[in-house]
Amino acid sequence: MSEHWNQLLLHTRHPLIRVAVTGAAGAIGSRVVAALATQPGVEVVAIDRIRIAAPAGVRTVCGDLLTENLKETFAGVAVVVHLAVAVRPADVDEASADIEMRIMDRVLKAATDAEVTQFVMLSTAMVYGAWTGNPVPITEDSAVNPNPDFGWAMLRAELERKVLGWCTNSATNAAILRPTAVVTDDDLGALAQVLHAARVGIAAEGDPPVQYLHVDDLVSAVVCVVLAGFDGIANVAPDGWIPPDSLHDLEGSRPRLRVPSWAAKALAAVRWRAGVAPIPPGIIPYTSHSWVVANDRIRNLGWSANYSNEEAWVVSHEPGPFDRIPAGRRQELILAAAASVIVSGAALMMVIIRRFRRGACMSRSPQ
Repeated sequence: MSEHWNQLLLHTRHPLIRVAVTGAAGAIGSRVVAALATQPGVEVVAIDRIRIAAPAGVRTVCGDLLTENLKETFAGVAVVVHLAVAVRPADVDEASADIEMRIMDRVLKAATDAEVTQFVMLSTAMVYGAWTGNPVPITEDSAVNPNPDFGWAMLRAELERKVLGWCTNSATNAAILRPTAVVTDDDLGALAQVLHAARVGIAAEGDPPVQYLHVDDLVSAVVCVVLAGFDGIANVAPDGWIPPDSLHDLEGSRPRLRVPSWAAKALAAVRWRAGVAPIPPGIIPYTSHSWVVANDRIRNLGWSANYSNEEAWVVSHEPGPFDRIPAGRRQELILAAAASVIVSGAALMMVIIRRFRRGACMSRSPQ
């Protein structure tokens, strides 16, 4: 246990330090709750709007962060670990972003009332943006510059600004973690799924290096910053990254139709609006430009990843039906899909042109 935590225990009037975890029923939150519950001197309050199967000794609160009496829930809490999210990476819109911001306002207000000593927030490495000329890797000193068409990254950057402004005014330590794409055993996380879907089939030109973070390593990073009382921003990723050639070797023979980024974004927009594929157009730059991050700052706190990028990819990847189709047949299907999208787009353009011409003729007709 860190010197910070020992000092905190010495100065408290209680034998335990109370840590509140929001989003405690999620894949990350449930693991964080279990990990913190094993730490000496830690009492965990697990909060979620669905019932939580928590370890013995953990106090559970079933309530919505928009309506729950958080002042009462956070009473006696020294650390808040805010992991709750109201929207998935592919589903951000104005309404859902507003919900996220209102939740953050209520959680920060309750943290102020409780006079917490540390606030931990989970963000994303995507806030750096995916741009030509990005350094490889990106450090925490780099500017926050998310791609404006990708709502998830824009929202996380805005939430970061809110937390940083709050901690400046409240003199509370704020730890903001920026993980890369998170995976679990036999499954890609929500963000990793969207990135993967955008990289296969009809994909944008460009082969950037990639990083994958196992959820257990993200959990250990959260526990690490809590026990260290960390104040600042830290990227979370395994050492290094997977180069394009190595990723191709891991994925095997996966034929892709390569198109310019503008064309990939246009096709993604058509498929997105039609509900054909969960690929928001704004994700495309993150599949064609590098946004891999350095992990020196979190490593200096004593953290290290148990899974390399390659190991995280391997344990998370479960071949689907498309992977089992022979490579030649997969190529035929991809080309057929591309042709179908192009024909549909051309047909849609003709309809728009005809309507425009019809409207122009009507506007010239005598009144």
